[in-house]
Amino acid sequence: MSRKKVTIMDLQQAKKDGRKLVMLTAYDYPFGQIMDLAEVDIVLVGDSLGMVVMGLDGTSQVTMDEMIHHIKAVMRGCKSAFVVGDMPFMSYNTSIRDAVINAGRLMKEGGCDCVKLEGGVDFAPTVEAIVKAGIPVQGHIGLTPQTASALGGFKAQGRNAESAYQIIEDAKALEAAGCFSLIVEAVPHKVSKIIAETVKIPVIGIGAGPDVDGQVLVTHDMLGLFDKFTPRFVRKYAQIRPFILDALKNYRTEVMEGTFPGPENSFTISDEALEQVKARLKD
Repeated sequence: MSRKKVTIMDLQQAKKDGRKLVMLTAYDYPFGQIMDLAEVDIVLVGDSLGMVVMGLDGTSQVTMDEMIHHIKAVMRGCKSAFVVGDMPFMSYNTSIRDAVINAGRLMKEGGCDCVKLEGGVDFAPTVEAIVKAGIPVQGHIGLTPQTASALGGFKAQGRNAESAYQIIEDAKALEAAGCFSLIVEAVPHKVSKIIAETVKIPVIGIGAGPDVDGQVLVTHDMLGLFDKFTPRFVRKYAQIRPFILDALKNYRTEVMEGTFPGPENSFTISDEALEQVKARLKD
């Protein structure tokens, strides 16, 4: 029997009960199915697809149409996990009106359960407007990949008193604006602990230590499918890439040697029917 659909109330109850939440990324139908089989609580269709699926150098080039395309694919396979659709760069930065419209597109066209956007205090009014439009929002603070260049690159945030205080204030502002949950990325674990203890909403960490309400990783990182770089906070639970490569090489060898396809991979026709075909070809 399949799991019941995970809801925002389930996620918030998990924090109250002290049960850790499990979150991973997915970008297509097969991985959407696998997430449900693994009983993952939250599935993020992240703009990280720009790097791990599309081969881009960062996330800022990912478009709304590309996000909607991938969200729809995941939703076809993922029926019980709570699915988060990432708002791509410049889909919510230009104006609050644009943000509400684009959040609505992700929900209506993509079919996800909520949207996620990056930013702290400055984006609280944007979050508030999206929530007022009836769209749940997950916040993302600390290292924000879409604007990593403005932060000095992909590096940990909140490592001095001023920036740590600001990240905590960001969390409080987003909670007050209506976020039902937060992702905290690349922040010292003692700072993340304060955030999780300060806000009442679930705090999901990525490179934020163990003292938060749950964890998220990019699936392609933790399975060893993405080879350009591995963030420090990633633990590789499998190395799938070499197995895939071996399978492809074996296929190539068998095709070249003529051992694939074999009789078990082929279809037959009766000798009588074949003779009739040959006879007609001679006419």
